[in-house]
Amino acid sequence: MIVPDDELRTGLVTRLRPAGYLIEPARTGAEALEVMRRRRIDLIVVDEDMPDSNELADRRPQFADRPPVVCMTACESIDRILPELGTAVEDYVTKPYRVVELLARMQVLLRDRDSPRLEPVLRHGDLRLDESLCRAWRGERSIDVTPAEYRLLRHLLLNAGQVLSKEQLAWQVGGSGAGAVERLVSRLRRKVDAYGPALIHTHRGFGYRLGFS
Repeated sequence: MIVPDDELRTGLVTRLRPAGYLIEPARTGAEALEVMRRRRIDLIVVDEDMPDSNELADRRPQFADRPPVVCMTACESIDRILPELGTAVEDYVTKPYRVVELLARMQVLLRDRDSPRLEPVLRHGDLRLDESLCRAWRGERSIDVTPAEYRLLRHLLLNAGQVLSKEQLAWQVGGSGAGAVERLVSRLRRKVDAYGPALIHTHRGFGYRLGFS
């Protein structure tokens, strides 16, 4: 857990430990990296006020486990939230946040991390995405996707059936704004839904969902 503010960090440790987590508190990205060198870390909770966030973003891929990151932020505009970490962030909570919400997001990431997949292929109906090849198909037809479209499609498949907000999806495509996410979803929908029943659906005011109606 990387939280520069001593009082906030102490409070979080006090409230999260009873939930059964072993917590290694740190004030900076450099301290967190030192902890990661000494022991296996399953999840990183980071405050956006961390002074050296870019160092954590640069160094995290060097670790084989590459623990997922939950960011705590005071911003509601996706364009302003921790640009240094970019796509290194898997999820976030907006301050002032509830500990129960933070716990829920932590549990989802830890569950996904502990769930083994026998093959690197994500599927939903006749749609599949091969993570080892970075390629997608609808039935027998190959879908030509850009890197941003690939990341978006992967996140939709990992959360098939769930409505995801534009803000949540923006994290997965490099911190883009809501307008950029809308355009990206529109392009991806034309490709994915061109060869079969609609899979990508808009829930106005809420976000997007992948799944059969």
